Amino acid sequence: MIASMYHFSMLFPTPDLNVDDLGVLAEIESMRHALRHQVRTVPTKWTERLRKFLTADAVAASNSIEGFRVSTVDVADLMEGERDVEVSEEDRDETLAYQRMMTYIQTLHDVEDFSYSKGLLNGLHWILQGHRHTAGKPAGQWRRGPVYVTDARDPSIAAYTAPEAVDVPGLMEELVDWLNVDDGVHALVRAAMAHLHLVSIHPWSDGNGRMSRSLQTLMIAREGVLAPEFSSIEAWLGRPGNTWDYYRELSARGSVYLPVQDVHSWIRFNLVAYHQQAQTVRNRLERSGGVWSILADFVDSEPYDERVISALHEVAMSGRVRRQRYENVEGLTTQQAQRDLRELVVAGVLESVGRTRARYYTSGPRFPNRALEIARTPMTLTDPYQPGNDSAG
Repeated sequence: MIASMYHFSMLFPTPDLNVDDLGVLAEIESMRHALRHQVRTVPTKWTERLRKFLTADAVAASNSIEGFRVSTVDVADLMEGERDVEVSEEDRDETLAYQRMMTYIQTLHDVEDFSYSKGLLNGLHWILQGHRHTAGKPAGQWRRGPVYVTDARDPSIAAYTAPEAVDVPGLMEELVDWLNVDDGVHALVRAAMAHLHLVSIHPWSDGNGRMSRSLQTLMIAREGVLAPEFSSIEAWLGRPGNTWDYYRELSARGSVYLPVQDVHSWIRFNLVAYHQQAQTVRNRLERSGGVWSILADFVDSEPYDERVISALHEVAMSGRVRRQRYENVEGLTTQQAQRDLRELVVAGVLESVGRTRARYYTSGPRFPNRALEIARTPMTLTDPYQPGNDSAG
């Protein structure tokens, strides 16, 4: 038999964008370039703190989708090396593993001789799932048996059955080849497609959702417009209403792997995610600047060192600060940090909660109310596909 001269793709075809999609994509681009300019023009301390918050938020959200629920502020504390954070050992392990993988992904954004490979993807999977490695569920290796995504309402029902294990190596080889070829499609669209390809193939026994979301983050970061921490939509996906929409959009692909289908709705879903996450980051950056300005004026009128602004800022934006976080940010000794925080407590600016290593600090009666008002004022997100949207302005 003569071999076929044609190659039939086993991956979903990338859909063409319509006029509305192109308009939304242009708005996203505008916001992301404006954010890049903003980040470069504000004090480094603000952006470094925002980067840490966004990383913690992405880790917390992506893990929450898989049932590991640790708040963003607790994730941030764990990332700082805090040991006395009230979370289960399982949640701690999952948080730190995902944070390690995300940290590595963030370092890859500007590697010059970078390329995608099966080894890279399996290596990332080992970082994420190595602490759970067993013979039956190997980490860093393709699965050896079937895998199912169960229905959220009834775990006895398979909402999705992934391709057979024997087909995984070939599918992943085709995906890696696709990842390494620039087909001229916009990077944000390609990143969304990569997410869909990987989560549909489900090549590992566990961790497929987080790996797929992380691959999308890596591809956006490699685009180079924004730092990796500003590029992820994982925090957006982790919001409860968005998570259900995410599940619904994935289930719309069918209960088995059928790559020959129109996935335009998936691209539209991701464009909304990119747009609204850009709105969210922009708003937090603006609020962060406003809060910092008010706190700087407050500290200037009080007998405190300028460095305490960072501790107060953390309280306003995140609800609390721990001594180790403040110590690390300002490069202080433990004694200096303790003294500063103690003085703020005595003055009624902060309140101390808990004892010894588990102690943290919240706002006290003399904390500037205006700073808290700005930090806590909720924002309104706009849907870029709705008429009258002007969020890119």
